[in-house]
Amino acid sequence: MISRDEFVSRFGGVYEHSPFIAERAWDQGKIDEPLTASGVHQALSTVFRAASEEERLGVLRAHPDLAGKLAIAGGLTEDSKREQAGAGLDRLTPDEHAEFTRLNSAYIDRFGFPFIIAVAGLNKDDILAAFRRRVENAAAEELSTASAEVEKIAGFRLKALLSE
Repeated sequence: MISRDEFVSRFGGVYEHSPFIAERAWDQGKIDEPLTASGVHQALSTVFRAASEEERLGVLRAHPDLAGKLAIAGGLTEDSKREQAGAGLDRLTPDEHAEFTRLNSAYIDRFGFPFIIAVAGLNKDDILAAFRRRVENAAAEELSTASAEVEKIAGFRLKALLSE
């Protein structure tokens, strides 16, 4: 049987730099063995949705800008680096990079957290199209959309960690 410390060590980064999600899921008795991607995802998502608005915003703010400064400086988590590279965000043209930079700034100014999208299965053109569309959303709509994307990212990460 897995211990709390092992669980948090293994799954604490599924929600970007937010181990409190895994800690609370364990402490609230939401984790059942055998561990499955869908079971752990349900438990962590339930905790994320029940977190205070400030805590959820903290999770959103913990995500890196897409193709932003952390990517250039090599400061992404391994998961983020792999996800962004898989979508081609590590191979942008100078014009594409300039547009991502402009959109990142506009988005953060408008919403107070970085643009978040589950990039699995998407390419840079898909992501740019979503970015251009979502930067125009109302604040409440975008908070909901970004939160749903965070849960999708968590699901992809869990599937990579646990096969069913």
